[in-house]
Amino acid sequence: MKKILTLVIALLTITSFAQTENLVDLPIQKEKYTAHNKGKFFFYWGGNRAYYSTSDIRFTGADYDFTLNDVTAHDRPKGYHIDFINPSRMTIPQTNFRMGYFFNDHYNISIGWDHMKYVMYQDKIVSYTGNYPNEGTFDESLPGNEVLLTDKFLTFEHTDGLNYIHPEITRVDDISKWFNLPNTDKFQINLSEGFGAGVLLPKTNTKLFDKERYDEFHLSGFGISAKAGLTFTFYKHYFIQTELKTGYIEMNDIRTTYSTADKAQQNFWFLQSMIAFGGIFKI
Repeated sequence: MKKILTLVIALLTITSFAQTENLVDLPIQKEKYTAHNKGKFFFYWGGNRAYYSTSDIRFTGADYDFTLNDVTAHDRPKGYHIDFINPSRMTIPQTNFRMGYFFNDHYNISIGWDHMKYVMYQDKIVSYTGNYPNEGTFDESLPGNEVLLTDKFLTFEHTDGLNYIHPEITRVDDISKWFNLPNTDKFQINLSEGFGAGVLLPKTNTKLFDKERYDEFHLSGFGISAKAGLTFTFYKHYFIQTELKTGYIEMNDIRTTYSTADKAQQNFWFLQSMIAFGGIFKI
């Protein structure tokens, strides 16, 4: 009996040693950098295109009060240009900058600046209500309460720019498994959805009637927005961000001349597409 007990103890010792040997030999699976986002900081810089709904624009001053109905506008893209990376001219094209922080693996909070451009179409016929001085002297007057938007009558642009400055909260989900990507530390795809709200600080370029042109920054209103996008991350830290954003802009205090009595009001919807380049790092 004593011999049998000794043999069992010896076998258990050998088995335990063998298991320990096997555990030592197993490779340690290191967790991927891209497995978690909490504590990471990110930033990006890129360009946009913007599209606008029609807008009723009301102009008021000491001796006039009139509204142009269903005014149309477009953006002013610069295309691929060195200005996007020239530090002294980076604010000239339509650009986007954003920086943020992941407070957990799926949600981040950020602050950003969408530098869009809004240019009223010239030489369009629109209806109007109200009155203004010297009607018909700007080559604008048409029958039936309509006007032609001539350069002498009005130029109206937010071209430096339609600056939408706003925080956002965004959810991010790794969808790399949808595409069977083998190593997200080399290439990862994320889907994001977010909401934001902020202020409009346009530099409005306006020339109304024969008044001196005005072109200064002025806090003019607010906006709200929602977005969805895809992020393509390369080697853990570098990414390309694509987004579609839609929103509503309300500007009730637009400066139009050097007189503080002169101002405009408008609201409209916008759609923005964006592509940007950025980095993400732990801090």
